[in-house]
Amino acid sequence: MKFTINWLKNYLDFDLSAQALADRLTMLGLEVDSVTNLYPELTGIRVARIVAVQPHPNADRLQLCDVDDGEGVRRVVCGAPNARAGLMTALAMPGTVMPGGLVIAAAKIRGEASTGMLCSASELGIGGAKSGIMELAGDLRPGQPLTEALGLRDTLVEVDLTPNRPDCASVIGLAREVGGITGATVKHPVAAPLPALTGSALPFSVEVRDREACPRYSARLIRGVKIAPSPWWLQRLLLAVGLRPINNVVDITNFVMLEYGQPLHAFDFAKLAGGQIVVRRANPGETMRTLDGTEHQLEPEMLLICDAEQGVALAGVMGGANSEVSEATTEILLESACFNPVSIRRTSRRLKMATDSSYRFERGVDPDGTVRTLDRATSLIVELAGGTVVGGGVDCREGLLARPPIQLRVQRCAELLGIALDAEGIAAHLAAIEIPARQLDGQTLEVTVPGFRVDLEREIDLIEEVARLVGYNELPTTLPVVPLSFADRDPARQLRARVAELLIAQGFSEAINYSFVTEKHFDQLGLAADDPLRATVRLRNPLNDEQSVMRTLLLPGVLENVRRNLNHQVSDLRIFETGKVFIPGAAELPREEVWLTAALAGRRYPGSPVFHFGQGAVDFFDIKGVVEQLLREMRYDGVKMVAESQPPRYVDSGSALGVLAADGAVIGRLGRVHADALKGFGIKTEVYFLELNLTALGALAARPKSFRPLAKFPAVRWDLALVVPEGVASGEIIAAISGLGESLVEQVELFDLYQGDKIAAGFKSVAISINYRDLDKTLADADVQVVHRRITDMLGTRFGGSLREN
Repeated sequence: MKFTINWLKNYLDFDLSAQALADRLTMLGLEVDSVTNLYPELTGIRVARIVAVQPHPNADRLQLCDVDDGEGVRRVVCGAPNARAGLMTALAMPGTVMPGGLVIAAAKIRGEASTGMLCSASELGIGGAKSGIMELAGDLRPGQPLTEALGLRDTLVEVDLTPNRPDCASVIGLAREVGGITGATVKHPVAAPLPALTGSALPFSVEVRDREACPRYSARLIRGVKIAPSPWWLQRLLLAVGLRPINNVVDITNFVMLEYGQPLHAFDFAKLAGGQIVVRRANPGETMRTLDGTEHQLEPEMLLICDAEQGVALAGVMGGANSEVSEATTEILLESACFNPVSIRRTSRRLKMATDSSYRFERGVDPDGTVRTLDRATSLIVELAGGTVVGGGVDCREGLLARPPIQLRVQRCAELLGIALDAEGIAAHLAAIEIPARQLDGQTLEVTVPGFRVDLEREIDLIEEVARLVGYNELPTTLPVVPLSFADRDPARQLRARVAELLIAQGFSEAINYSFVTEKHFDQLGLAADDPLRATVRLRNPLNDEQSVMRTLLLPGVLENVRRNLNHQVSDLRIFETGKVFIPGAAELPREEVWLTAALAGRRYPGSPVFHFGQGAVDFFDIKGVVEQLLREMRYDGVKMVAESQPPRYVDSGSALGVLAADGAVIGRLGRVHADALKGFGIKTEVYFLELNLTALGALAARPKSFRPLAKFPAVRWDLALVVPEGVASGEIIAAISGLGESLVEQVELFDLYQGDKIAAGFKSVAISINYRDLDKTLADADVQVVHRRITDMLGTRFGGSLREN
């Protein structure tokens, strides 16, 4: 929001410097971006009177002007068609640097000396046409600085507003804030008395078909207006804040918008078919050309202002070219309305149109101020453009909803701010910014929130207002009370962090994907139409069609990461993601679970030299080893992996394991992604994955951490080679030895498998190394022999094996 100091002083008396004002506004929560002196480049421009004009002897289109600059008469060569004797205009003296960078110097033009330049408004950067030099008021004094003569000496202040403060997108709103800290009262403009908005016996009609999108619509008809340039005071204010003056009617609507924060729109009434205004949603396939000349394809949710035949304005965004005010306009229908902020925001975003009007409507305008601003603009149009207000007018306000008052507890306010406050003091602070408060008792205020403060909804909002007005610097500074006890850590967060730590240690990279996904993922995975994973939470207002539902599994996002990396020639991948999935149920809110999904693709040793490590690709046992490592390091001994008889369609049934808790509940799975699912995601290489429900895993009891001292005595290693049927798994043999519970057995390890010569068909040789250690003494062979024989006998009995003799 831009404003000037002099403009602000039209509504409030204050003596703060520009910088002091900026500091006070910033402390009120209105951050000031810049404070700039206006038109410093016009310092060398002065008012001058043309004394005499004569033709240039050597040029048909140039004239020799004798100019009184206040210190004497000088000659200036000028080509402006409006240069004439007696004209007061602007003179740039030699040495002046023009806004465009041109340096004025004395020179000869076609043989005649010229000591300066007579300037047009456009050359000085203050608007106007390029066809002639400026024509100033005749009562000005030659030699007077132009910035003084035209009232250009001013300071521009730009405030960066937060979205919750639309009331400050106006000069009066800012004056209200300044008055709250200076104690001055805002001087509101007084509009001339106008006929009441009866809505009857009018030559036009207004119909609001969507009252939720347009809670209030007010309009007046003005006849006999004359479109002309605005007076200088109005042009000057608009130019100061960066707006281009157009004509008196349009400039008035822009001025009142900046003054009150209420956008207005003027229609050429003669161009409105049937003399009707209809506020409705766009029809399917409807189009409209706006004032900027752009043809827009409209969507059914977009709000339009229409006549009897077609749309004449995009509500709250921009007017239509078919109802534009032109020089031939004599009848004006002036609109002042309140639109639903969400509706305007959607239209503005969809059409990529950001205007001063949409900026204010998106944040919310004062629904109680539409008539006030309508009457203010009507009075100015009658004053500056002539015309007569047609008796009556329209004020459709059936969509307005009453805002309930808010009760503010004095004690609560004092406790939160840490200062002594009473009901009278709080009420006085709020009244300073035009928020009325009534005492219910000595400790409670009933606050009636004005329409211009759309951000005040709760008691805490009012307490914040009191804090702003008292001054944040006046609030006492206290150190927080910090208990010496260590804060409890969230077990779920700790588990998630530990999983990420372990996977990163194994060479994985973490991915973070959106929780909003597309329903196409389910088709890409090949899920059945009735698969429970297709039951999703749908977003009411999605960012786009690719983010329309909440995810029910993480795998699609990880596969998208794999595809993107493969497309960028990164073929050796270890990727994982931990995040929430959202499962709808009978409750209003979905059930949220934290899952881990990881994927492997490419070489087993990514980034390693091929010469030393080869091109071996990852396989099923790599992903199985990842899961085993996770469960072992986190001490979930009761979790097992078993073959899945009917895995999901996106898993290759020949390479799939389910991860089961001790009670048999499935808490995850791992395996190879099915070829059809890979094809759906555009992946042409094998991908192995794991899914693990961390919410369910965290609910399981992990084996407590245990510690033992470092061994003082040496270990003894004994090997045995056992011939067993080839159907016996080596892991079962190792598990059987470990499960005996022999205290001397420290470690059991498989180091060789052999089938062939001297081994009978259908059998295999399993070579196992066993480490024995006694924590209290050095082991003797006799001690080891006893335990070793018990192990050998057990293996022979359980697995039908025998010791290998050769």
